[in-house]
Order: sequence, then structure tokens, then C-alpha cells
Amino acid sequence: MVQIENEIQYNAVMTRIEELLNVVTDDTPATDRNSIELVLLSNLVADYEDIHYPVAKPTLPEVLKLRMYEMGLSQNGLSRLLGMNPSKLSEIISGKSEPTLHQARAMCSQLQISPAIALGV
Repeated sequence: MVQIENEIQYNAVMTRIEELLNVVTDDTPATDRNSIELVLLSNLVADYEDIHYPVAKPTLPEVLKLRMYEMGLSQNGLSRLLGMNPSKLSEIISGKSEPTLHQARAMCSQLQISPAIALGV
């Protein structure tokens, strides 16, 4: 199996991907050699980055803060939307407390977030 083995190879592949992005467009056929090369190199980079630059799953407090920002809500506004005590929501946002199952369900449905994030799994 071919893989990127080090940072030097990774940087070289990234440079080649940048070159290919200037050539391959949405109209380029999938059978075009540049398009094929771009897909193959992109897959190699994705595999390398999964190992060397893993992205951590977001925490519930991070997701709640992001959704509050996206929805233009204050903590009080979010607590009203979720039908939750403001002090309990504050504890959850600060990471001092976990939501109950009922509260996690409300977060999932009202904020459209993953149950895995709401339940911390």
C-alpha cells in the first residue's frame, strides 16, 4: 500500500495538489488523468492527516457556544429555547455538569446536534 511517510513527502504532495487544483475544474471529466491524480493524492493526504493531524471531536460546551453564536442567542435565550434552568445550562456550558437525558434530547432536537455529542459518547 502506498502512503505518505513523512512531512517532506506530505509537503510535496500538497504542492502538487495545489497545482492540480488550478487545472482540474468541476467540468473536468473524472477520467481525466489530472482529475484521477488529484483524487489519489487527496486520499493519500487524508490518510496521512488522519494519523498525524487528528481532529478532536467537539465537546458539548463547545457545540453549545457555537450554536448560541450561530443562532444569535444569549445563555438566557438558549435556556428558554431548551426549557432549561439558566443556572443548570451555565453549569453545562462551563463543563461542570452533564445534561440529563431529557435535557440532551431537547438539545438534539432544538439545536440539531448529534446525540453522541449531547451525551458525551
